[in-house]
Amino acid sequence: MLRQTRQRKIFVVYGSILVLLTAAIISGDGPLSLVSTSSAHLDHLPHYNGGGTPVGRFYVNQAMDPEYTPPSQPARILFSIQDQNGNDVYNVYTMVEIYSASTGERLKAFPWTREDIGDFALYYTFQDIGNYQIVISIANDNPSGNYHNGIDPPRTILTSNLNCSCDRGVLNISVSRSFGNIFSSAVLSGIVGMIVVFGVVAALTYRTRIRSGVHLNAADKQVLKYSVMLFAIAAGIVHLAVFSEHGSLRLEYSIFLLAAGATQLSYGIMYVLLTLANQPGSLDGPGLARVYYRKTVILNLFGLVGTSVLLGLYTYSVVLPPPLSPNSRPEDIDLGGILDKSLEVLLVIGIVYLMRWEKKKLSKELVEI
Repeated sequence: MLRQTRQRKIFVVYGSILVLLTAAIISGDGPLSLVSTSSAHLDHLPHYNGGGTPVGRFYVNQAMDPEYTPPSQPARILFSIQDQNGNDVYNVYTMVEIYSASTGERLKAFPWTREDIGDFALYYTFQDIGNYQIVISIANDNPSGNYHNGIDPPRTILTSNLNCSCDRGVLNISVSRSFGNIFSSAVLSGIVGMIVVFGVVAALTYRTRIRSGVHLNAADKQVLKYSVMLFAIAAGIVHLAVFSEHGSLRLEYSIFLLAAGATQLSYGIMYVLLTLANQPGSLDGPGLARVYYRKTVILNLFGLVGTSVLLGLYTYSVVLPPPLSPNSRPEDIDLGGILDKSLEVLLVIGIVYLMRWEKKKLSKELVEI
């Protein structure tokens, strides 16, 4: 009866994390979207159908909405014109053209328009599957003449500024019917599959240890160990899910979130590997017991300090403007942040509890030996 109760515990813990994380992943527009809103420049840092290019003294970022643009459906083309330091620009004259990459034909031209701010959007329906080139022209200072609702003639060399006091840049996009669904399904399947594999390994190991006569109290701690591993992996996946939204604020934010997510995933994997290596009977002798304890202390301190730093940085960023932010206000509190920090708080509690238990376990083993 006690064994069945403990099996239910590991099932409930693992199942709850899996359901919560899966629901968070599939909410929103992308395979790793958590409904986060960026307060400057683009809504998100695109990983498909988007990019950036220097245009004269400016830098232009571009994205599509929907990101996996299908044919015969209205699409929003987003632009963010910034200076070389990533700051907003104002009162710029722009002209946007759309060319077919296969034929070179100009399909659409949006006339010269004064944009009050460099962040703006245009709408266009791509009729066919294929590749397209978006040309953005930015007028030099003090524009006159054709820069007021005029349209320049099409060109063979798209970046040519002959007879135009302007600079031009070319951005490439692709229109497809089902690539977005295939990509999203593949990424989601990979993430869920990874969690399922870890869960199966954890369950099999737990059952093996129970059958081999491991004390039930120790078995309970194994459930907690696997929970800590799952909390770390889940928090890492959330960081990977939100990096693109923060990248539109500062590229450094995306790099930091990617590094944090990868580190948390690595920590979870190292934790489960160390746990699996600690098989019954493998720690016979005081030397081996102390070696294992030192490894757990190093790993637990790594997770504790790293997670505490992440919690501290998040608290700072929602109270005060974060470092390097182009805005003079704190970050918004969103679903991704709440989910991630909840997992990290549980992770800290679990690590502290396990560190105390590992110390007591070592003392007991040394006495028995």
